[in-house]
Amino acid sequence: MSFTRILVVDDFLPWHRFIREIVESDADLQVIAVAADGFEAVQKAIELKPDLILMDVSLPGMNGFQAAQQIRTSCPESKILFLSEHRDSDHIKVAFDVGGSGYVLKTDSKPDLVRGIKCILGGQQYVSQSLKDWGSIPH
Repeated sequence: MSFTRILVVDDFLPWHRFIREIVESDADLQVIAVAADGFEAVQKAIELKPDLILMDVSLPGMNGFQAAQQIRTSCPESKILFLSEHRDSDHIKVAFDVGGSGYVLKTDSKPDLVRGIKCILGGQQYVSQSLKDWGSIPH
């Protein structure tokens, strides 16, 4: 059986468990590793070459945007879906500018995370339903 290999990047450890529960409720998705900061995210992305990276924006040391830029260079085949509490258009724009394929608000994780993952794995971009007024990205 083939499944999508996912790296979760967030500095809040209880969030890792919460995301794993949501993601692995879909049999086609599997969390293969977690990282707590941007430096570790880049290292694990290079080492593991995940299909998808769920990336927080606010990380210690190197933020999610900086990590995404480095990952884009070294692992261009890995898709990046940002998971953030920031709902302003500047953060969303930067997320796509640095190579992200999607942006899901943490508060929308339950209804939107798996939907967003499937969308970007299908080659489209995705933004949380509650951000539907932002740009022309599918929801």
